[in-house]
This record gives sequence, structure tokens and C-alpha cells, in this order.
Amino acid sequence: MSLRVRLRFSKLGKVRFTSHRDTARCWERALRRAELPVAYSEGFSPRPKVSFGLALSTGHESLGEYLDVDLATAPDSVDVDALPARLDPALPAGIAVQGAAVVPPGTPSLQEAVTSCRWRLEVVDADPGEVDAAVERLLAADQLLVQRERKGRPVELDLRPALLHLALAGPTPAGTELVAELATQPTAARPGEVVAALCAGLAGASGGRVCRTHQFTGAAAERREPLPSPPGFDGWSLAATARPAPDRMEGLPDVRRTHDPALAGGPISTG
Repeated sequence: MSLRVRLRFSKLGKVRFTSHRDTARCWERALRRAELPVAYSEGFSPRPKVSFGLALSTGHESLGEYLDVDLATAPDSVDVDALPARLDPALPAGIAVQGAAVVPPGTPSLQEAVTSCRWRLEVVDADPGEVDAAVERLLAADQLLVQRERKGRPVELDLRPALLHLALAGPTPAGTELVAELATQPTAARPGEVVAALCAGLAGASGGRVCRTHQFTGAAAERREPLPSPPGFDGWSLAATARPAPDRMEGLPDVRRTHDPALAGGPISTG
């Protein structure tokens, strides 16, 4: 008997400087400490059957990361609702489990299913009015050309079709915050590339804090999150803070909690 469970977790604060691989190691240790019956692969070097969603770049924060875990147990032998409280004490500061649910058989992997992500992006050392004008120019452009390296050779890609939404959220103590939605298929747009394109025409401007707030499966009206957001959860926002300027490298971001019916969630998507 086996059971696949999907976990949703946040990654905030200093732990954002932990790489994707090291985060995976943290989770493997946490699953052992919580004494969960994790299933293992066969062969000479068995590994826990754990699969992550889209990798989060080192230095970025997130309120919506996902992890699928195969448990070698009968479906009715694990209290799935109690898993967040069971796992949280075994995880490092800054990583917190927000929810858990059973994954129905046949559900596509997270890597296949996620079609877009919503981000909070900060541009520092630039006038908000100039950032707003740069956003309008970027949205009006027919192309967003970037260079990447493929198999040791530079290639040029047009990421404009992957820029689904971009708008100002408001001023932050250090600059201006933007809300962006970026497609992950067929070609994924990276937050750093969008910020670099904005800053290219702004003297002295640079990127600040980056946080992934949502991941979506499906398209348009069909889209939903792999696991629902916590009730009343509207994500991370530096623009929503009303306190003195935080240390951008060390301080924890604030969380704004305002009901957003469009993100009320639903069952795990199967396509």
C-alpha cells in the first residue's frame, strides 16, 4: 500500500539563501525526524520518493512551494491534516508548512502541471513614476529578447508571450514593488530577466527582493493552485508595510492578509 501526499510550504527570510538542493536535504531530514513512513526507491542507492515543484532560485522567497511525498502506508493510517504541525518543528526557521492533501492517482506531476507563477518584484533606487513608465513600455513592446546559454552556446529568446501580467503594487521603503505573472510553458520567463529589462532604461536602478506568491495550473478561468492558499491569504508585499525601512538582506518580509475570492482555491487540479 502507498499514499502520495502534497505539501505546500513557504520559504521566507534568511533561508532564501539556501539552494534548491540544500532545501531538498532539509526536507529529507525533516521527514526522518517526523518519523513518517517515506517510501524509498529500489536499487544500489535507495532514495526517498520525494519530488519538488518548480525550482526556486537561490535568494528568492516564496509563499507557495510544493512537495510530493510517497508514503509506504495505507491511505487511512496517516492523519494528513496533522502533517503541518508534525513537520514544522523539524524544519529550519523560515520554512513553514501551510497545508497538506492526498494526491489522487493519475494527477500530473508538479513539473508538468504548473503553467504560470505570480511574483512580487522590487525595483530599488528608481523613481516610482519612472518605473511605471518602464512597465508601460515593456507591456507595449512586441518583443522581450533575452540571451541564454544552451549547450554551451548563446541563444536569443523572445519572452514577451510569457509576460502575462505586470503592474505596480506601490512604493516600498527602498523603491517600487511590482506584481507579475509569468508563464512557465512552453518557455519560462525568469523574474530576474523581467526586472533587468525594466532597469535597462533606468539609470542606477536594480532589482531588490523577489517572492513567488502563487503557482497556477491550467489556463485562464480554468486555473487554480496545486493546493489552496490559506484562507484570507493575499501574499507577501513590501508595499503593504507601514514601518521604517527594513534591512533588505536580513529582515523578514511582512505578510498582508486580505481576502481575495479569486484565490480561494479548490481541490487539487488533475490537469
